[in-house]
Amino acid sequence: MAQAAREALKQRVLQAVAARRDDILAVAGAALACPELGFREERTSALIQGWFERLGLKPSTGLAMTGVKALLRGSSPGPRIAVLAEMDAVVCPQHPAADPRTGAAHACGHHAQVAALVGVALGLIDSGAIGHLSGEVALIAVPAEEYVEIEYRQRLIAEGHIRFLGGKQELLRLGEFNGVHAVLMAHLSPQAEGKKAGVGGDTTGFVGKLVRYLGREAHAGAEPHRGVNALNAALLGLAGINALRETFREQDRIRVHPILTRGGDLVNVVPADVRLETYVRAATVEAMIWANRKVNRALRAGALALGAEAEITDLPGYLPRLPCPALDQVVRSNLALVLGEAAVGEGEDGGGSTDLGDVSQVVPSAHPLVGGVEGRPHSRDFRVVDPSLAYVVPAQILALSVVDLLADGGAGARLVRQSFEPALDGPEAYLRLWEALLKEESQMGPSLG
Repeated sequence: MAQAAREALKQRVLQAVAARRDDILAVAGAALACPELGFREERTSALIQGWFERLGLKPSTGLAMTGVKALLRGSSPGPRIAVLAEMDAVVCPQHPAADPRTGAAHACGHHAQVAALVGVALGLIDSGAIGHLSGEVALIAVPAEEYVEIEYRQRLIAEGHIRFLGGKQELLRLGEFNGVHAVLMAHLSPQAEGKKAGVGGDTTGFVGKLVRYLGREAHAGAEPHRGVNALNAALLGLAGINALRETFREQDRIRVHPILTRGGDLVNVVPADVRLETYVRAATVEAMIWANRKVNRALRAGALALGAEAEITDLPGYLPRLPCPALDQVVRSNLALVLGEAAVGEGEDGGGSTDLGDVSQVVPSAHPLVGGVEGRPHSRDFRVVDPSLAYVVPAQILALSVVDLLADGGAGARLVRQSFEPALDGPEAYLRLWEALLKEESQMGPSLG
C-alpha cells in the first residue's frame, strides 16, 4: 500500500471514529455508571458483549471469568494485534460516581478504556479499513487490573477459577497472547502543562506479601513473661526492613511499604496473632527478586529474636513493564497526527505497577497515557473534564496504530516484533518465573515451650 493510500485510509478511520462520538460517549457513561471490582465485572462485560454483537461480531466470553474477546479479520492472513481495555474499578466510596453498595468507582479511568475499545471496533468497521489490512485484531476486555480484594481472589484460586490475581496474567497463562505480534492499550492520566498525551517509560514490578507472626497469648499485666509477643516480633521485622533501605540501589527504585492489618486482640493480652501486608517493588525482575529475599530475611529475624513463628506468603504481583521503542514510535506518530507534535510528551519511569508489565515481558506492548482528566488517580476528585480527549482520541490513536501495523501485509507489526527482545520466551517461561519465585515460606523460631 502506497504511503498516500495509507494516509487516506487513516483519515477515513479518524472520521469514522469522530462520527461515532455520541456512541463512544454513551459507552463511557454506561461503564462509569456500573463500576465493578476485578473478576466481578459482569455488567461491564455484558455491555461490551452487546456492542460487539451489534457490530456483527461473535465475541467469546468468560475469559479469566469475565473477559470478552472479539476478532476483526483482515482481507488476508497476517500478524495479530491485541487491543486491550481494562474493565475494573477501584474502591473509592467518596467518589461522586461510586456504587453505594460496594464503594467501587472508576477513579482510575478504566471506563474510558471500555469506550475506546468499542471505538476502535467502530472506526475499523465503519471506515472499511479492516478490509484493507492483513491479519487480525483481537479486541479484548480484560478483568482485574487493580490489585485489590486479595482474600477474595485467593478463594477464587483455591476454588480453581483462576491461578493469578491479575486479569492479564490469567490471559497470558491461558494462551490468549500466543501468536500476538503487538499489544496496544491507552490509559487516562493527568498531563503536564501544555501536553495532552505521552508515550514511553516503564513501571515497576512487585511481589505481594502476606506475613503472619504467631506468638503465645498471656496476661499482659500479670504474666507477660509467659507470653511470646508477636507484635514485638513484627516490629523488629519492620525495623530490619528499615535498616536494609540504605542497601537498596537508587537505580533499582525499590520500595517496600508495609501495613499492619492485625496488631492483636485485646490490650491486656500479649498479642499472639499479628499480620502484615506489603509489596516489594523494583524496576527490574532481578532487583525485585533480590530485594524480596532480603525483606524475607528481615521478617524472619524478627520472629527469631522473640521466639515467635513467621509465616511468609509471597503472592504473584506484577512484573516491570518492558518498553518497546519501535512500537512506542508507531503510537507516538499517531498521537502527533491527532493532537499535534507539541502536545505529545515523553513517558516517565513510574513507581506504580500494572499487569501489562507481565505481558510486556513476552510481547511488545505500548501503553500511551492520554489526558482529559483532572484530580489524583484513585481519589474522589478524579474526573473527566474533556470527553473528546478522554474517550474519542484514545480510540482514534489505537485504531490508527492498528492500520500502521497491519498495512502492507503486516510489515509494520513484523518489524516491531523483530526489533523486540523479550525478557521471557513465551508463557511457559513466564509461568516458570513465578513458580520459582512464589513459594509459601515459613520460618519456625525457637520452641515456644
